[in-house]
Amino acid sequence: MTPSLIIPNVTDLDLAQTLDCGQSFRWTQQPDGSFSGVAFGRSVNVSLDGGDLIIHNASKEDEALWREYFDLSLDYGAVRRQISKLHPVLKEAARYAPGIRILRQEPYEALCTFIISQNNNIKRIKGIVSRLCECFGEPVDSGFAFPTAEKMAALTPDDLAPLRAGFRARYLVDAAQKVASGEVVLENCRSLPYEDARKELMKITGVGVKVADCTLLFGLHRIEAFPVDVWMKRALDALFPGMSPSDFGEYAGIAQQYIFHYSRMHPELFAENKKVEK
Repeated sequence: MTPSLIIPNVTDLDLAQTLDCGQSFRWTQQPDGSFSGVAFGRSVNVSLDGGDLIIHNASKEDEALWREYFDLSLDYGAVRRQISKLHPVLKEAARYAPGIRILRQEPYEALCTFIISQNNNIKRIKGIVSRLCECFGEPVDSGFAFPTAEKMAALTPDDLAPLRAGFRARYLVDAAQKVASGEVVLENCRSLPYEDARKELMKITGVGVKVADCTLLFGLHRIEAFPVDVWMKRALDALFPGMSPSDFGEYAGIAQQYIFHYSRMHPELFAENKKVEK
């Protein structure tokens, strides 16, 4: 019988809102509502029973890792109360999806998955990431670990052809080579001044401001990061006129996720805005 780790008294966590909102691409929802996936080389199934977070195929020794992965030490209720004061629409967005938490993912995996995310949709991103792990990652129980930078640094863009990643293959190889060689040191980006951390990541071919910001937020837990893609620019213009990412404060990244999810679920807000513009 596979072991289960139970973390009690978990609040402000909705697995669907957190694992299927576009910050991680390695989780699949099961018919019973649980999620199966691989993180930090561990293949697990996670579910919630009341306030208990149940992690199947995990042991007590892994509790600290999973507490960190789901960012359970941060009081998201207090964060929501604080950022809700910034704008009434943000208050509504935070109330709409109070179960979103920012995952603390492995930095190199986050870097690669957000390189893959460029000009892409979630379904296709998940397919490319899955093929990358199946082709080059180590087998772990019922899945595959994310391949290391060292393993990928020995590859060529042609080696990545089975992934069907297109122009992104060249960027993935460049990222692997620069991380493996130490030219880009991801861990340093946790403590560097924000602009310096962004510049460090942008040494990698194909990594612009948006991918750098996503890597900093989802892989290095720089929760002051506020990634802006085309969708978020529309949301800011329509719902927060006159505001910029810097206006969202120290928890800007959490605010960004509330806004992103709320906007995706309420496309009529943009239709109404277009009617006003006309």
